Amino acid sequence: MVSGEEVSADFKRFGNRLVVEHLVGANFGNMSVKTEDDGFLITRTGSYLDDPGELVYAPMSGEVSKTASSEWRVHRAVYQNTRHRAIVHAHPPYAIAASLMLDEVVPLDSEGKMFCPIIPIAHGEPGTQELAEDIAECLALSPLCIARGHGTFAAGKTIEEGYLFTSLGEHACRVLSLTRSFQG
Repeated sequence: MVSGEEVSADFKRFGNRLVVEHLVGANFGNMSVKTEDDGFLITRTGSYLDDPGELVYAPMSGEVSKTASSEWRVHRAVYQNTRHRAIVHAHPPYAIAASLMLDEVVPLDSEGKMFCPIIPIAHGEPGTQELAEDIAECLALSPLCIARGHGTFAAGKTIEEGYLFTSLGEHACRVLSLTRSFQG
């Protein structure tokens, strides 16, 4: 079992990487991990991922604290409908741009093809149950999806896996964009 200190350290470590790599800006994005007692720990609304501060406990049913990230519905729906144990939501610019122009992202790069051959685009307004349900459906089939115009949701066993898929998705979208620019 992972301790609270280890979870906080992972949030800070991978939150810092997300910021340094320009996968999030300012206080956008959020992260969570599933707990052993039928709930999850999630970043606070408005927190900076490179210095997330105290995490908020959210139960799998019932009321959630107003201090929890506004995307708590997505995290809850994913945990209820998949085997994922951690989620990273970021705002990578190339992935967001791709989501506005495409119905799905089909990576051209070798890593994208190998680990996430199709990146689905989810629909729904940020913070809504509609978005939560669509992302949960996407993440049941793939470790990564992009919410149209909003950002990536990546999931796995750990925050590190979520970060890796976030980075992979942005790289795939950047390569796709550069390839298209070379084509004229």
